Amino acid sequence: MSEVLIIESIGWIGAILVLYAYFLNSTNKVDSTNGYYQWLNLLGALCLILHTIYNNALPSAFVNVIWTIVAIYSLFRIYKNKTH
Repeated sequence: MSEVLIIESIGWIGAILVLYAYFLNSTNKVDSTNGYYQWLNLLGALCLILHTIYNNALPSAFVNVIWTIVAIYSLFRIYKNKTH
């Protein structure tokens, strides 16, 4: 399997994960305080970061880095609140 095909596949997986999280949130299946929602966003954004950096799409990479930071922060808060 070629490097390009692997990177493209990772990018598509990332896009699907982020869109699926958005769909679940928009249809009230999960809310933004749900760990599942944040994990989908985190994993999707990480995949998209890899894809966008590989393709030198730095503005998109920047957005996904911020998306990742927000997801990590949200997961930290979710799990911190569960322990209290």
